Formats: sequence, structure tokens, C-alpha cells
Amino acid sequence: MKALAATGYGQPEQLTIADLPVPEPGPGQIQVKIAAAPINPTDIRAVAGLFPVPLDFPYVLGTEFAGTVTSLGAGVTAYQKGDEVFGQALPYSLRAAVGDAPNPSLSTGTLAEYAVFEAATPKIAHRPASVPADLAAVLPISGGTALALMSVAKVQPGESVLVIGATGGVGATVIPLLAGAGAKVIATARTAAAADFLLAGGADRIVGYDEYPSGVDVVLNLVLFADGLPTAALALRPGGRLVSIVWPAPELSQTGRDDIDLHFIFDMDGTHGTREVGQAAAAGKLTVPIAHRYTIDEATEAAIHYARRSPLGKIVVTFP
Repeated sequence: MKALAATGYGQPEQLTIADLPVPEPGPGQIQVKIAAAPINPTDIRAVAGLFPVPLDFPYVLGTEFAGTVTSLGAGVTAYQKGDEVFGQALPYSLRAAVGDAPNPSLSTGTLAEYAVFEAATPKIAHRPASVPADLAAVLPISGGTALALMSVAKVQPGESVLVIGATGGVGATVIPLLAGAGAKVIATARTAAAADFLLAGGADRIVGYDEYPSGVDVVLNLVLFADGLPTAALALRPGGRLVSIVWPAPELSQTGRDDIDLHFIFDMDGTHGTREVGQAAAAGKLTVPIAHRYTIDEATEAAIHYARRSPLGKIVVTFP
């Protein structure tokens, strides 16, 4: 089968379209023929060696997907062959990232023609018929994280929210939700095109990464590692909330503030289930913008596009 793979640590330009054996499901697992899978930050950071866990090579990238169940392992009763499914799963090499979470969602890597998944996780669900495969493939992380951010941040009407990393999939998904909740949304952007994109999505004000405002109620950090948190935290009023989704989990001492609340979201144990995300999308309450689609034969170019060109929305790889 064709798969977007890394043969060692490096940059997106070093990724290859590899010919690998089709993975077979074991007990409690399902095999899925992939229809669509996006490029995500985890993919780029993992192959660059930025996570404190070793990878097994060849390493197949991909953490989200939509596809069709093609084979069942022993003991699987929740799915049948031919079921249309979608979801989110970390490659097995990153198993340590979920710690002792029950029923972690793991896979052989979704940027491949076939992948094997653990069946017993709420991070995989049946795809609603009204949600196309390419949209379903980008919903789990961006949609689920956006819903989790809204739940944790508890934004009230009239509160100001600074979204750092607003042009990515999560940012572009959560901004309409924030606007709908009555928040005053301040979003980061580097270009005029990005600013127009965010304003159209519901942002009230655009700022650069070197001109954060002060006195805001909530900061949503979608891209900064720990060394960038002190500057982000300076934007908050005393008692404000900083919510980060960037792993590893930050500590309050890393923010340089002791008068704010810090929250971290990395929901691989399934607290926010994929089924609910699909239902929200089917009801028209949640969507994720797609910037560009590539075929599996163009997947290396897709990874380079994602890493180097700051796309406005998700980059999706499709399979025949």
C-alpha cells in the first residue's frame, strides 16, 4: 500500500511515499480503507524529533481519517465490514503521550491506503451520511478541540478572547463558536489575506504575534510552546484564563504569572467523543475550513505546503 512515511527524523521535504505491507487487525481492532486524512501539527513535530518519545521507522504519519471498515479483529462487535467511519488516533509510536488514559485511540498511521485502529474508543465513530468524507476527516481534532476549548474556557458574553494561532484548523473552527457566544474575539494573523479570512469567520480584531493586547479575559494558545507562554500570559488580566492545547502540558510556573488560571487540553482519552462532533457537523453547528486537497501521490507536497506556506484551513490528502 502507499503511505506517507518518514524513514528517519527530518523535515517534510524528506518524507516519502512508501510501499508498505497492508496492516492486519488483531483482537479488538478494525482495518479501515482510508478515503481522506489531513496533515496535522503532530505529524510535522513528530518527524522533526520534537516530542520526547522515540519513533519507530518507517513511521507512517497521520492522526485523523475518514474511511470504510474492511476487516474486523476478534471480539469487535461495534462495527461491520462496509461501515463508514471517521475519527482520531495517535500512531502507536506516540503511545506514551496518552499516559495511562483508558482506551486510548491508537493506529498504524492514517496517511496510508489502509490503517488499523483500536475499536474500543469514542475517538472513532460512524460517519453521518450528510457529512462528506473529506470534511469528516478534518473534524475530530479541530472540531473536538474547539468544543473542548469552549467547554473549558467558559467564555461569557462580552468577554475578550485572544486566539493565538488563529489561522489553523482549530482556530478557524473555534472563532465562529466564540463569536456565537458573544465574545469579543482578537485573533493573530501575519498577512492581509489571513486577516480577511479571520474577520470573515467572526473575529473582531486582528493583531500580530508581537502586539498582543493587555487586559483580556481569556487567551487560547493553539501554537506556542512553553517558551512563548510568558508573552502570551502578559495579555491576561489578573484572574484571567490561559487555555493551551500544545503538548507537552505546560505548568503555571512557565507562564511567569501566579494570578491566572492555566488549563491544558489534550483529549486523546476520549472525553469529548467523535460521535458528538459528527452530530454537530451534521446539524450545521460545526465546520472546519479546508484550504487544499492533495492525492496520496502528492502527499509529500501536502506536508510541505502545510509546514511552509501557512495555509488558511486544513490540508487534506485523499485516496482513490
